[in-house]
Amino acid sequence: MIEKSFRFHPQNVLLTLVLMGISMLFLALSVAYVYSRVQNHVPPVRLPFLFFINTLILGASSWTLIRAERAYDEGQTEAYQRQLVITLFLSFLFLFMQVMAWKQLFQQEIFVQTNVSSSFLYALSFLHFVHVIGGLPFMIWFVLQSSKKLKNPVSALLYFSDDDHRRGLKLLTKYWHFLDILWVFLVLFLGLNMLF
Repeated sequence: MIEKSFRFHPQNVLLTLVLMGISMLFLALSVAYVYSRVQNHVPPVRLPFLFFINTLILGASSWTLIRAERAYDEGQTEAYQRQLVITLFLSFLFLFMQVMAWKQLFQQEIFVQTNVSSSFLYALSFLHFVHVIGGLPFMIWFVLQSSKKLKNPVSALLYFSDDDHRRGLKLLTKYWHFLDILWVFLVLFLGLNMLF
């Protein structure tokens, strides 16, 4: 029953519309990138290896969030809190490693203004970076709420039976999975462009 009510809940509908808008933005930039490369006969930029490492990190953060959601459904306080903290740590690790990947590009003297390929590489990866940062306040809020409200059995029972918390966690998980899928798309897209 909660699945059906969640599907048509205004917050879920709004998030779905936002994710569709973000998808269109990245799709438009991807098409513009291919068009600009072809028109200007510009070679692609070789992706730093850290982009592929970041794919694993972001995938791991999605997996730990799935485990947090499962622990929430089963009322496992410690497992829920632990998985949320791990997810938050992996998210910050992803951001740090992305900065290191850009630093690698700088060391290779590949800057935003170097050519069309580098401009789009920075634009696409930076936009994704910003969307990860946009999800962090919600992740931090869940970590803080869980540490505050899961201190005793009574407040834990109220927390785990609260539909607002369950819905919020589902929305966060949906957004995080979207970011993961979007990153995989970007790495595959930019990786395939290296071949042509």
